Amino acid sequence: MEDEFDKGADDEVALPLATVKKLIQDCTSPEIICTKEYRDIVNECCTGNDLTTFILEFIHLISSEANEISEKGKKKTIGPEHIIQALQALGFEDFVSELELTMNDAKNTAKQRERKVSTLEASGLTETELLKQQEELFAKARENLSRSLSGLPVAGDEQELTETEENE
Repeated sequence: MEDEFDKGADDEVALPLATVKKLIQDCTSPEIICTKEYRDIVNECCTGNDLTTFILEFIHLISSEANEISEKGKKKTIGPEHIIQALQALGFEDFVSELELTMNDAKNTAKQRERKVSTLEASGLTETELLKQQEELFAKARENLSRSLSGLPVAGDEQELTETEENE
């Protein structure tokens, strides 16, 4: 039986570009931006490599087992618990604790994203109060515009404004 990962000399096994991009992002700091050419070079380094073939086979093995487990549980979607059960069923228990830590980190990150409140909520003001403030700002802006068009100092120039008002 021919394994689907056994490729001829002309067929190269490569990781998907999205996977390579994600791996690079995970391994570098957020300030670092990698060009497309760099990603291509990294992908070429992995192409046809025995390690890449092993990784793809491992992912396929775990995915297949997790799929069977989810189907037995009458689930249509493979969840984290299915991956954990697959790892245990295939004898990769050593990976489970690291996977659980990573899952917890991902859940915490997701919760933190959910907790981020909008500017409206963070202001502590009602929508009516915010609209009133906005109208006041618009009124000041209109006043400053009309003052600047008529040659009078604008509200930001407090000293000039009081001198002008005293002279009027």
